[in-house]
Amino acid sequence: MPQRLAMLQREIRDLLGELEPAVVALERVLFQVNVRTAMGVGQAAGVVMAEAVAAGCEVVEYSPNQIKQAVCGDGAAGKDQVTLMVQMLLGLPEPLRPADVSDAAAVALCHLAQPPTVPPPTASAATAASSR
Repeated sequence: MPQRLAMLQREIRDLLGELEPAVVALERVLFQVNVRTAMGVGQAAGVVMAEAVAAGCEVVEYSPNQIKQAVCGDGAAGKDQVTLMVQMLLGLPEPLRPADVSDAAAVALCHLAQPPTVPPPTASAATAASSR
């Protein structure tokens, strides 16, 4: 497992350097029946988050229900419905394969569907506004 995490780290670092995203969106791991799988997914997500923050990216997480709600309009939608909606929303002739690719696109679509956040005012802007 440590070698796989190191390989993931290098690949994520390379992608972040190449693409220079402002935001990295992830699906929040809420619960897994298989503890070993949950641990591995959590470790991989931690590597991605750490590399993203180190590259200056904002990191956001969405629950599976948030993603399904944003993409399908139903937080209880099944995987097949999510895959179909991703295909339709992106105007693709075929569903994305493997399923992980469709899941990643669903996370991105979920993030794009969120209302923009307004950054808090800086101290100097707040001081200038109060002196008016």
